[in-house]
This record gives sequence, structure tokens and C-alpha cells, in this order.
Amino acid sequence: MTENFEALWRALPQLVDGVIITLQLTAGGALLAIVVAIGLGLLARFENILLRGFARIVIELFRGTSLLVQLFFFFFVLPLPPFNLELPAVFTGILALGMNYGAYGAEVVRGSINSVPAGQWEATTALSLSRTQRMWRVIFPQAWALMIPSLNNLLIQLLKGTAVVYLITIVDLTAELNRLRVQTDVYFAYGLGLLVYFAIAYLLTLGMNALETRAKHRLGQGGQWRDTITTTPLPDMKGAGQAA
Repeated sequence: MTENFEALWRALPQLVDGVIITLQLTAGGALLAIVVAIGLGLLARFENILLRGFARIVIELFRGTSLLVQLFFFFFVLPLPPFNLELPAVFTGILALGMNYGAYGAEVVRGSINSVPAGQWEATTALSLSRTQRMWRVIFPQAWALMIPSLNNLLIQLLKGTAVVYLITIVDLTAELNRLRVQTDVYFAYGLGLLVYFAIAYLLTLGMNALETRAKHRLGQGGQWRDTITTTPLPDMKGAGQAA
């Protein structure tokens, strides 16, 4: 056991670098995913059949194919003719994660908007609000509070999905854990990995709970800030470090 901790100490700088890469992928992927989710979620509600059809095709394409296949396509296929588009590895990881989880998020956005009570839609009509005003001033703030718990789940899944990026030469936390395993043993390296992924996931969950509490406060739905910590469920870490 002493040898394991000595090896851990020697590998600590590399592990920290791996955690930073994982956080960069998570943050970048999450930002892209929320943009894709809101954009596609709104397009999927349009009356225009072309716009709605485009949104449905993109959503089903990225939901219906493996994240790993998408990652390989962006990294290995795009540089080939006729695309001839070579992307940096980290950007490729962010792109694959953002599009994959953004497609799932689009259904969350669409469903949350549809869940806003009909009376709220009728009130915006009575107030003669434009389509844009109706959505962004009345409907979307209420839908946002509804969708945050589901988006939190997707964020944790996205964090765990970053574990596959080492397959395209990115040295993230999982890659560093694989190196540590060689110097120590399987139980020590991957046990440490579970703890690190769990800690990151729990912090993300706290942040999303705080965001949900703030959204509900703005709607006058009450709730206490201390509930952000005291009622935070433990994140589901099943499959941490595995390909999503």
C-alpha cells in the first residue's frame, strides 16, 4: 500500500492535468449542449415543417447513434476526402459531447415548454405579446425551472461520457488512471478514479441545484438556499469511467 501512495504522489501532477482536461471537456461540452438543446428544442416546436423536420432529423441522428461512433467520425472520418476537415482533439471531444447530449437535452427543452400550463399561454395571448415576448418573458422562465433537474442528470452523464475521449489521443483523467494502474494496481487506481469522478459529479449537482433554487425564487415558488445542500441527491455514478 505504501508503494501505491508513493506512485500516486509521483503521478499527482499528471493526474491534476487529467482532471483539468476532463473539466474542460465537461464545461465545453455542457455549453455547446445547452445551446444545441435550446435551439433544437425550440425548432422542434415550429409550425414550419422544414424547420421542425430538420430539428427532428438532427435530434434522432445524435440520439440514435453511439457517442463513441460520433467521436470517431469527427476525429477519423472528417479529415478524409471529401470533407478534408481536421479538428483538434479537444475540440472534437467537445463537439461530440455537445451534439450528443444536446440532442437529448432538446427533448427535455421541448417537453418542459409543453408542460407549462395552458393558462399561461392563454394569458400571453390576452396580453397581446409577440411570439418572442411570449416565449422569453413568460413561457421559457417557467419551463427553465422545470427542465433543470433533467438537465442536471444529462450533465452528470456528460461528465461520465468524457471517459471515452482518451481513445482519440486526449490524455484526460481516465487516461491518467490507466497509467497509474500500471504503477500501482487495478483496485487502487480505479478506486481513486471513482472517488474523483464522484466528487466532481457531486459539485456539479450542487451547482445545478443552486441554479434550480434561483430559478424557482424568480418565479416566486419559494424554497430555501440551504436546501441546495441538504436535499441534494447523490449523483448516479453508475458507469463512471466507462464509455457512455
